[in-house]
Amino acid sequence: MVKTTVYLPEELEIRLDAEAAATGVSKAELIRRGIAMVLESSQRPRNVRPLPVFNSGRSRTPEELDEDLYQQIKERAARR
Repeated sequence: MVKTTVYLPEELEIRLDAEAAATGVSKAELIRRGIAMVLESSQRPRNVRPLPVFNSGRSRTPEELDEDLYQQIKERAARR
């Protein structure tokens, strides 16, 4: 995970504290869930590149193929 600092208005901080206490879910988890909800409902078009085609005319090792696929999957996951 990556640490990020977020500044909240006092009213949101109070409500967040109350929700965390009432549900037993950490404030950090509630914030993560809220961000995920916003991103999932976003209407912004996603730039999805097709998976790489492995007919480049040169031989590639299985490790190179795995790395390319891993990078593509990682990029797509970051946009979700």
